[in-house]
Amino acid sequence: MNTDSARRQMVEQQIRPWAVSDANVLRAFDYVPRDLFVPANCTNVAYADAEIPLPHGQCMLRPSIEGRMVQSLEIQPYDYVLEIGTGTGYLTACLARNAGHVVSIDLFEDFTARALTNLASVEVDNVTIRCMDAMNELPTGQFDAIAVSGSIDRLDDRFVSALKPGGRLFVVVGESPAKSALLVKRAAVGVIEIRELFETDIPALITTKKSTDFRF
Repeated sequence: MNTDSARRQMVEQQIRPWAVSDANVLRAFDYVPRDLFVPANCTNVAYADAEIPLPHGQCMLRPSIEGRMVQSLEIQPYDYVLEIGTGTGYLTACLARNAGHVVSIDLFEDFTARALTNLASVEVDNVTIRCMDAMNELPTGQFDAIAVSGSIDRLDDRFVSALKPGGRLFVVVGESPAKSALLVKRAAVGVIEIRELFETDIPALITTKKSTDFRF
């Protein structure tokens, strides 16, 4: 497989047609070698527009969904970004291409360890990886953008509270088979804007906590 050609085709035939037109977003996906982030037995489908299964019932999301996610967050070079659900580190790398710094958290230590190795292999150094259960705790501080790569039953107001004024949150909420991808903007203190972007169905964010009392 010619990976350079496959990566360009992914951008032009999968991501761009899914209403992704931001040049910086397209360049990020054209730059990051997805084949270096997929499991070893999946390199032949690294650039297919399909979910790629991972351990713990998780998956790498389709490139088209990842593209819409990153574009919706309108990430700027100075932005401090939180990613919930590190996985293999692929989306982390795409976010980091346009951000000032990315903090990425995942429940599973094997994911965070592998992601660190993958990110080092492509010389991404503006990322901090932590092993955390997002439904129990979040990193301290507030963020310009938050990307949640697993779905949740309902919008968690802790995620909204973790946004700086002007911050943006991408999250998928609801139950299978029709969940909603939402863009949440914290316009000012106490002023929240929510817009539904599209319907999808992605694996739920795994947590050690059976339920959450936090609702928005």
